Amino acid sequence: MHKLVAATLMLAFAPIAFSQGAASPSRAEVKAETRALEKSGKLTPAGEGTSSGPEKNFQSSKTRAERKSETRLAAKNHELIPTGNAGLYKADVALRAQPTTRSRAERRAETRVAEKNRQLIPAGEGPDAPKR
Repeated sequence: MHKLVAATLMLAFAPIAFSQGAASPSRAEVKAETRALEKSGKLTPAGEGTSSGPEKNFQSSKTRAERKSETRLAAKNHELIPTGNAGLYKADVALRAQPTTRSRAERRAETRVAEKNRQLIPAGEGPDAPKR
C-alpha cells in the first residue's frame, strides 16, 4: 500500500521537478529577441499565419501601362474571368436560358415511370438534405 502511494506521489510531482531544470528566458531576453527580429524584418505580423504581402524583391517584366492595356483589351474581348460568385451566377443564367430538349408531357411521363418504379427520392431525404 505504501509503495502504491509513493509511486503515485512520484508520478504526480515528476513534471514539476523536471520543468524546474529547464530555465525559461527572462522577460528582458524575450524583449531583446523580439527587437532583433523586428529590426531584421523577420517578425511575424500580428494575427495568424505568415505575411501574405507582396515579395520585396519582385520585379515585374511589364510596365503598369502595359498591364492596364492588356486588361482593357481582355475586357473588350470578354476574356476576363468573373470574380466571386458572379461566374457561377452567369453560368447558371446561361444554362437556364438554353431551350429545353423535351416537352412538358415527356418530362411528366418520365416522372410517372420513375414514381412507379420507386426511384424518386422523397423531399428532404436526398444526399444534400440537412442532417437532423
